[in-house]
Amino acid sequence: SPQTITGNFANVIHGLNANHLTDQVVQRSKRMILDTLGVGLLGTSTEVCHKVTEYSKIYSSDISSTIWGHLDFRLPPLYAAFVNGVAVHSMDFDDTWHPATHPSGAVLPAVIALAEAFPLGKKISGLDLLLAFNVGIEVQGRLLRFSSEARNIPKR
Repeated sequence: SPQTITGNFANVIHGLNANHLTDQVVQRSKRMILDTLGVGLLGTSTEVCHKVTEYSKIYSSDISSTIWGHLDFRLPPLYAAFVNGVAVHSMDFDDTWHPATHPSGAVLPAVIALAEAFPLGKKISGLDLLLAFNVGIEVQGRLLRFSSEARNIPKR
């Protein structure tokens, strides 16, 4: 039977590994990550970030991840990714591509929160983190290319 678009997409993503990360991809990824962390740390001072941080404090779990700019508490990965993503997006200076979307601000907080939630004996390497980050960027880029709505966003 012919393969579906979704199946093909899943196979491509599943087949990615660290060998696919060229030196140029690694260097650009590191720059994107550093930029996103910088914007996110600045974003922790915004009013909207303060609000979601306070709201999210009601959640607790044995599995927890860092809230950027806060040493006093941690949150489950889902909420840590949410709060840190809000911090990045609240400044709106994170990287973009056309049509307007912010790839790193959506991907990096989730990847870092999940990486932190791994048990001590199963921590992932920096290379694994870079691979996960790039897979997330690739997924977002391909979904953007598949979107008919995205093609209708005017260039500005």
